[in-house]
Amino acid sequence: LANLNTVAYKTSTVNFADLVSQSVGGPSANPMQIGLGVTTGEVTPNFSQSSLENTGIATNVVIQGSGCFVVGDDNNRAYTRAGNLGFNADGQLVTSDGQPVQGYTAIDPVTGKIDTSGPPTNIIVKPGVLREPVPTTSFGAIINLDAGAAAGATFGSSVQIVDALGVTHIATATFTRGATPGQWTYKVTVPGEEVTDPAAVAGQPFTINSGTLGFNNEGKLSLVNAASTADVTITSPAWANGAKPTDFTWDLLGANNEPTITGYSSPSATASVTQNGVGSAAPSTVIVIDQDGFLVASFGVGQTLKVAQLAMANFANPGGLVKLGTNLFSASDGSGAAVVGTPGTGSRGTIVGSALEQSNVDIAHEF
Repeated sequence: LANLNTVAYKTSTVNFADLVSQSVGGPSANPMQIGLGVTTGEVTPNFSQSSLENTGIATNVVIQGSGCFVVGDDNNRAYTRAGNLGFNADGQLVTSDGQPVQGYTAIDPVTGKIDTSGPPTNIIVKPGVLREPVPTTSFGAIINLDAGAAAGATFGSSVQIVDALGVTHIATATFTRGATPGQWTYKVTVPGEEVTDPAAVAGQPFTINSGTLGFNNEGKLSLVNAASTADVTITSPAWANGAKPTDFTWDLLGANNEPTITGYSSPSATASVTQNGVGSAAPSTVIVIDQDGFLVASFGVGQTLKVAQLAMANFANPGGLVKLGTNLFSASDGSGAAVVGTPGTGSRGTIVGSALEQSNVDIAHEF
């Protein structure tokens, strides 16, 4: 009962066993034995899920399901279910007793996403410290081009792309209906004043790629530049601000290689736009930790950025973990080695943000 209010405390189940057994004579068909004396057979931690309490604190988290947070360093690794985390004076995410919380902070230079392929490290998010920009290497849009549009009709769709210095540029794809039904031309342009090129004119769009699109009689994209459907690789222009040129891909094929542009008889429209670049930014504060364990920070009005992802460990036999005190556990031969990964993968639980797991001590059972 002393740990009734301890965050994420896991009670233990005690099983007893007799010391010796004595056989007594009798007419029973089964052996007639009585136990003499009693001893503790085993004491096993009970890792059953307990209730959640909302706290409204962004760095408070709960594991919904199996697994533990990874804390400490490589030489002093420990595990905990207690999610009352916070940042210290150095911007490091730590437990309530100062243990560094492990996770992933490296950025994949190609995708611009958190890289979880390496070992977990300390999570440090210092407010006001600029993060390195990630230039755009791919962009896409879900677009419909009106099959009923008249020849010569145009439609434009724009997307922000990020250069190697973290500066954003507006790339605009302009589509023009051809004389033949289902045939369109396209041009991808950027502002002329943002490009260093003899043909670039300030105030006028500068073309960085052009080609044709063809749709079949069902309105599905069937030809790109008079060939089979495929993504379009666009060579980066020489940016006037001196940013290193970075080529990017226009993703015309989405999930399951389904085209992202259609040619149905409906008004031309853009449903959504995506790109993988991230501008240079200085996170101000972590505003939420989502169900996948991503720490989402704000870095401007209405702007957010995933700055890290929590690591989680699972065990073949959680009951074999050794209690270290202060809500910490260590692996043992009985628990098996820790299998470390990210929340929601490999049978590891998901994360509930702004909440804490309560103790699973049952008052009625204890009495």
